Amino acid sequence: EYSAFSDIPEESLAKVLTYLTLIPRARQPGVKFIIILDRRLDTWTSIKTALARIAASFPGNLHLVLVLRPTSFFQRTVTDLGFRFSQEDFMLKMPVVMLSSVTDLLRYIDENQLTSEFGGTLDYCHSDWIVLRTVIESFAVTVKDIAQMLQAFGTELAETELPDEGTAIVHLLSTHTDKYKKLKAIWSVSKEGRHLLASLEASGREEDSLWDIRLDWETVQRLLAQLRDMESAFDGFFEKHHLKLQQYLQLLRYEHSFQEVRPTLYIVSLSGETLTQTEQTLRDLDSLEAHAQEMARVQTVILHGHQLAACHHYAMALIMQRCNELRHRCDTLSKALRAKHTHLSQAYQLLLRLDQAQSWCDDGAYLLAQQLVEKFQSKEGAQAALKDIDRFLEGAPSLLNSGPDLLAMEFESVLTPERQHTAVQEMIHNRQVCLRKLADKHVRPIQLVAPRPENPPRSKSPLFSPKHGPLALCLHSHVMRELIETERVYVEELLSVLLGYRGEMENPGLSGLLPPILQSKKDILFGNMPEIYNFHSRVFLQDLEGCLETPEGVGACFLERKENFQVYECYCQNKSRSESLWRQFSDCAFFQECQKKLEHKLGLDSYLLKPVQRLTKYQLLLKELLKYSPGGCEGTSELQGALAAMLDLLKSVNDSMHQIAITGYQGELSDLGRVLMQGSFSVWISHKKGPTRMKELARFKPMQRHLFLYERALLFCKRREEHGEGADKTPSYSFKHCLKMSAVGITENVKGDVKKFEIWYSGREEVYLVQAPTVEVKMAWLNDLRRILTNQQKLLKGLDVTHITLQSTPNKELV
Repeated sequence: EYSAFSDIPEESLAKVLTYLTLIPRARQPGVKFIIILDRRLDTWTSIKTALARIAASFPGNLHLVLVLRPTSFFQRTVTDLGFRFSQEDFMLKMPVVMLSSVTDLLRYIDENQLTSEFGGTLDYCHSDWIVLRTVIESFAVTVKDIAQMLQAFGTELAETELPDEGTAIVHLLSTHTDKYKKLKAIWSVSKEGRHLLASLEASGREEDSLWDIRLDWETVQRLLAQLRDMESAFDGFFEKHHLKLQQYLQLLRYEHSFQEVRPTLYIVSLSGETLTQTEQTLRDLDSLEAHAQEMARVQTVILHGHQLAACHHYAMALIMQRCNELRHRCDTLSKALRAKHTHLSQAYQLLLRLDQAQSWCDDGAYLLAQQLVEKFQSKEGAQAALKDIDRFLEGAPSLLNSGPDLLAMEFESVLTPERQHTAVQEMIHNRQVCLRKLADKHVRPIQLVAPRPENPPRSKSPLFSPKHGPLALCLHSHVMRELIETERVYVEELLSVLLGYRGEMENPGLSGLLPPILQSKKDILFGNMPEIYNFHSRVFLQDLEGCLETPEGVGACFLERKENFQVYECYCQNKSRSESLWRQFSDCAFFQECQKKLEHKLGLDSYLLKPVQRLTKYQLLLKELLKYSPGGCEGTSELQGALAAMLDLLKSVNDSMHQIAITGYQGELSDLGRVLMQGSFSVWISHKKGPTRMKELARFKPMQRHLFLYERALLFCKRREEHGEGADKTPSYSFKHCLKMSAVGITENVKGDVKKFEIWYSGREEVYLVQAPTVEVKMAWLNDLRRILTNQQKLLKGLDVTHITLQSTPNKELV
């Protein structure tokens, strides 16, 4: 109805038409548009121009254009003629219908969709509609602006570089919290949205017949829901960010406390050469122990660390490593202080006795010097001199009466080789002999005087008899000290690897040097080393240190912890995977930086080999201890048992490492039980049934097979090795055949070769003739096979199964 329609700029017209086709009710699927062009008071030229512009600019799915043509006779006639000649042009672009009156509109549009000026009943106010659309779109723009502000603030939080100073973190927390509160104030706009929604709901109830507001209501409802979701997400994001900043501040303060107390956990060197020096050193040590109350602060730091971990701190792993390091250093310091105090106390007692002995020796030398030789010529003079010497000897210190051997045993850890008192004793002894000879010349008959024993009989040690000798005692003590000292070094090395390499993988400062793939494979690189460290540091080292006073218990110590040593089996099985991973990343800058910090001369791979080397070292030390222990004495049988247990463990570890190289077995090897034996054999196979009988021919051509004996099965494999540069030197074993032990029988002796035995299966359906490399290997395998079959027979008897029997034949067959 706008007569100046042709004067509207093209850009403005396009914007208006685009807007009208994009409002919510126009976005419904399948919507088509009808345009009413009211030209009752206009001309054909205006109609033609308007139709052309609509055809060029309308962006929606145009269903129909209804034109109310001019009412004047002349313009109507011109319009009819013009439309008749132009109809084909317009109809190609859009459907156009010319109408003579308003009532004709009702044939195309329902009256409730037409306003009163077009003969309809729709109560529509265009200005009210514009106000409503303006309010709705302003609210939508506000929601969009809020979303952009939140995104910008979230980006700022995510990209903020965290400082390394506590006050800066506190300032950052305050700044971010203030910004958060200001942004939260923006949410008051939701009140406007709720008022608008309430207004739309009221309009819908009161004026439902006027015009449809349902889509506008849905739009506002959607915007309010979006606003609520953004607020909830924003609150959750900021809460996590705020918690992370607080935890980061806690971590900084905890690290500061850790660095403060860490240097206090080192013991200074304390020693003394003389009695006075040693006494003063003991007093210094007591004052040092009093000063070690500083360790209470350390315990507080440890407790604080556990509290942070209990609250699920994001750096829990690093904090627990710090706690473990502090606890270990506290334990080490306490043990060192106790050991130092014991050593100094023993040295003080020895020096005190030596001082008494030295004073006695000085008095003895003075006595001998005062005895004039001319007085010895008479009987009375010689006897008087002897009495003086006897009285003097009665006051000899206990140290001199104990003898050198007992002295060596009592003060073994602090005794020096100096024994000056023996010279004075020898002088007194010589003087006694001389005086007795002079006294005997004048006195008849000779009176026999029972000589004083030079040394009282030595008490027996639980481990050593006098026949065993001081040398064996010394060597045994040396081995014991080596066992304990090397154990301490071993624990320290494990801790340095776990803290200096594994722990540093969690250090954000080194994350740029660490390849991402290694972060997820540290359990492969280090295996179960943490489990090994916990066993040795918390259990086994303390057990060994307890054997210092009772060395006869060292064998029992190994036997009691025999099951704990099974952790090495898992470590050794993983060793090949660990070495492969190390070869890939050995040149990584991360490892070089860690080695530099630790001041290690050797690389990580050398320290990853330590558990394997330590396991081998135990059996060598036990052999040495057994070598210097007399047979039949207390603790010897336990030592033998401990040595056997360690050798069995080495064999078990070796067998299990071969087992993991088996390929091609369909199933779980763990279902077969524990691997008991493994080794290479020559094998001939014959079958009772089949299209061909190869028994005789097969016996002339043996196969080389690697056998694995499990508790419930026997596996036949073929050993394979790769050759050439870069090839993996570790052999692999291709699975060939599996025999269930429940259907296995054996013939122990085969005529013609003492190294052969038979394994037959399912009542001799299959017979395997096996040749061992030696008779000893054959007997070892037969012993285990016999034991498995016997245990099976006992188990079946217990289940009242009577159809399987244990048979003994001249060839010693066992089923």
